[in-house]
Amino acid sequence: MLWTIVAGIVALIVGLVLGYLINRYLLSAANSKMIETAKVKAESIVKEAELKGQNIKQDKINKANEKYQQLKNKFEQNAKKQKEKLDSIQKKLSQRESNIQSKEDKAKKEYQTFKQQEKQLSTIRENLSKQVELVGKRQEELEKLRSKQVLDLEKIAGLSAEEAKEKLVEALKEEAQTEASAYVKDILEEAKLQANKQAKKIIIETIQRTAAEQAIENTVTVFPLENDEIKGRIIGREGRNIRALEMATGIEIIVDDTPEAIILSGFDPVRREIARLSLHKLVTDGRIHPARIEEVVKKTEKKITEEIIEIGERTVIDLGIHGLRPELIKMVGRMKYRSSYGQNLLKHSREVANLCAIMASELKLDVKKAKRAGLLHDIGKVAEEHNDLPHALLGMELAKKFGEHPDVCNAIGAHHDEIEMNCLISPIVQACDAISGSRPGARREIVESYIQRLKELEDLALSYPGVMKTYAIQAGRELRVIVESEKVTDEKADQLAFDISQRIMKDMQYPGHIKITVIREKRAVAYAK
Repeated sequence: MLWTIVAGIVALIVGLVLGYLINRYLLSAANSKMIETAKVKAESIVKEAELKGQNIKQDKINKANEKYQQLKNKFEQNAKKQKEKLDSIQKKLSQRESNIQSKEDKAKKEYQTFKQQEKQLSTIRENLSKQVELVGKRQEELEKLRSKQVLDLEKIAGLSAEEAKEKLVEALKEEAQTEASAYVKDILEEAKLQANKQAKKIIIETIQRTAAEQAIENTVTVFPLENDEIKGRIIGREGRNIRALEMATGIEIIVDDTPEAIILSGFDPVRREIARLSLHKLVTDGRIHPARIEEVVKKTEKKITEEIIEIGERTVIDLGIHGLRPELIKMVGRMKYRSSYGQNLLKHSREVANLCAIMASELKLDVKKAKRAGLLHDIGKVAEEHNDLPHALLGMELAKKFGEHPDVCNAIGAHHDEIEMNCLISPIVQACDAISGSRPGARREIVESYIQRLKELEDLALSYPGVMKTYAIQAGRELRVIVESEKVTDEKADQLAFDISQRIMKDMQYPGHIKITVIREKRAVAYAK
């Protein structure tokens, strides 16, 4: 409508302007004919302008009608959708209302049922209270009757109830102890038979799949010389060379009458190796003086440190162990220069790791954890920090410090029974450590300590009453105990073997296992004259 008005106004203005121009033209024209022609033209222009204005007006009206129709259709569609949504919501509300009504009916029924059950329970409770009162009365009557019978029995037997009870308890105790011992023996023998079969099978398969060196590797403490003249050069003027060497390495160098050899004495095997290599370089080079000694020792220390790290990295790569902290890798490398009873600690730890992995795979356990715990079980022996803890507990603390899994830490700490085992890989590590340490040729044992261990084993069994003689045989792996037949019965012999085995496990340290055999015999001798 607005566009129509605007178009009319524009057409009117155009007509007025044209009329004004035409009038001016007519006034200025001298020829009346020209004036008439101009009027005709002006009229035609006005008509044309009015026609165009009407066309524009009609076009705008049509467009306005189309826009109105579109808006109307859109409004109707939106209204239809809103109506459908409202219908759906109304339907859901009605359905929910019906559900609530049904639940309310159900709740009313359950409430009525509950009321009925409550009434029944109250009735039952009343009946039970009556029965309890009746039972109490009967119990009082029975107690009176029992007291009367006890008095009658005491009069007949001539013993009080306490005395009779004590005698009966003693008799039953002896009988029960004998039967229990026999019963326990049967159960233990049956369990051991089955467990030993399976354990022997797994251990044999594990050992067969692991290659181990038989030779014992001793720590080198003697440095050989080509001739005794080099001893003087090593000592130096007024002993300055040997003092500089001892101060730089921390190792005592003993030069005595031993031909063509000097002795390196020190607790730390790494320092002893540094001293050996440094001395070898100095003797080979021929230049032996304090400044040269300090230079060679520093270079050797650096080389040994790099070699330790390389050995540790190569070991964990060979065993397929990942994510080990650099500090633990360095400790693994230090194991190469440490021995236990003549057995190289690194080779022992690698052997235990492989045994643990095989045994864990046979038992369907975590192979990676078992191998990791086997490698690290003696890590406390090479710790640089010194304290009063046993090496197993120190190794466990180091493993915890460097973020090892709790199962691995427990296996390290429990492999010598310092703490309680709380995971399945702990007994595996303990068993594999015993296998590696007790196999033939694995360790060197001093004769005096070996004899002392056998004597302690025999003395332990002799301390029990009724034991006549004891014999430790098979290198201390079996103990035979001979008892007096008059003092020890067959049942007590079984108990004695069990008690001795338990005490040995508690008080002694030994590789593998020890078999205890109790021998009881009765000889009847007669002479025919």
